[in-house]
Amino acid sequence: MSEEAKITLARTVSWKQGMFIALGVPLLILPSIYDVSSIIWGMCIFVWVVSVLQGFVQNLAYGEMVTLFPNATGLPGCAQSVYESKNNNKKFDKGKFVGAFCAWCYWFAWCPVVAIFTMMIGDYLCAMFDLTLTGMAGVGFYLIISLVIVSVMYVLGTRGLEGGAKVGLILAVISLVPIIIILLGALATGMFDFGNIVNDWARPEWSWSLQDIVLVFGCFGLAQWSACAWETAAIYGPEYKEPGKDVPKALFACGFICLIMYFFVSTVVYGSLGQTGIESAGYATLEPIASFVFGEAGSYIALFFLIVAMILIIQTGFLGSSRTLHSMAQERNLPKWFEKTNKHGMPANAMLFVCIFNVLLVAIMEFSAFVLNMTTTSMTILTASAIGYCIANIIALLAFVKTRRDAKFADMDRPFKAPRSWKYVISIMVFIQACLWLPSLLYWSYYLSGGFIAIALGVIILLCFIPIWMHVQNKKSEHQGPNNSSNTPPSEE
Repeated sequence: MSEEAKITLARTVSWKQGMFIALGVPLLILPSIYDVSSIIWGMCIFVWVVSVLQGFVQNLAYGEMVTLFPNATGLPGCAQSVYESKNNNKKFDKGKFVGAFCAWCYWFAWCPVVAIFTMMIGDYLCAMFDLTLTGMAGVGFYLIISLVIVSVMYVLGTRGLEGGAKVGLILAVISLVPIIIILLGALATGMFDFGNIVNDWARPEWSWSLQDIVLVFGCFGLAQWSACAWETAAIYGPEYKEPGKDVPKALFACGFICLIMYFFVSTVVYGSLGQTGIESAGYATLEPIASFVFGEAGSYIALFFLIVAMILIIQTGFLGSSRTLHSMAQERNLPKWFEKTNKHGMPANAMLFVCIFNVLLVAIMEFSAFVLNMTTTSMTILTASAIGYCIANIIALLAFVKTRRDAKFADMDRPFKAPRSWKYVISIMVFIQACLWLPSLLYWSYYLSGGFIAIALGVIILLCFIPIWMHVQNKKSEHQGPNNSSNTPPSEE
């Protein structure tokens, strides 16, 4: 595929706009703070901070890769470029499949953000207005919320990323600032008590047994899904005005904000509520803080802005996941239908698929919870998604090592370059991801839910890609035919 054919996304975005779109990432802590603290109590603060620092280690590598392939769509685009074989005319190219599977795992890591925070918005509304829902009434309530949100995301997203970035800036100002005010209010009114952190730093029965250690590793595996996710600022590589300068600026500006916010949010929430308060609040952890600080009437206003903040992170997941699908279609790893863009240069079909997929996720989870009485929550989706994110990181980090060791990448321009020794650092991160985080996350999921629901959900969705990919390769082979396949030029970046 020629370079001209592959560049279909308009270069209209500055690094500040890319940063603002990714600025919803600090909100990713909200759906998991309850479950992580239920395992390791106050140590969750340590886990969040270390996980953000892990993000700096990984994103140095990702920043280099994205500028090495300036027309690639973030991690998924880079992985597909790195693993593509020189002779890409085989019917089933193993290297091509590895890169494509990395992209699919990354898509599944980000796409369910829409469903997760849609369900959380429903949880907060129930907490705010003391709603008790049962049966199909509960399913319908969450479905209505889901349909409204995806409709708004689709309309905004299809009008162009530059407009989406402006909306992201507005949402960042009117949502993140009030959240900070809520937590500062906890400090000012005396709700925050450092003794809650000291006294509840670890469970009383904690013994550092093998199971305890595995559970801590599992918490790291889950926490990175949110704390390292600011690499999404790199997903808009083909749309930055100057990728070589804009990508690292957007990445690390967002990273420093995340480091401050993750420490601040986890510390103040835990210090204000303690373990007992967090367990009582469930997934709506900020609701009791807002009520204490502002009173009943004021809490409604504060929680309204919190819901706006959730819409910000929904926008981040929506835009990033749709571009991953678009990138995969460009590389002929998904049907061409996903490649179509509208008059604004936006991947409209991919966005439509993201909408449908998330509405179905919400419907399945809520039907299972309200009608079948299963223990399915937003955490079920999050855990399954975290499995995909972990696998995507393993493959993408190996891709970075390959770009440093493979001679075919040696002479390529690297506008942003990580330290020379970084390939060894990243090799260690690959080992940690594959041998510690991933298997521990699987056990963590089983331990917390008492079953394999989340694991089964993740495995099924990830494996669904295999027949889809094989079908696309068959179609491509039939289209090329046996006589002209060798004349098809290899893909370029």
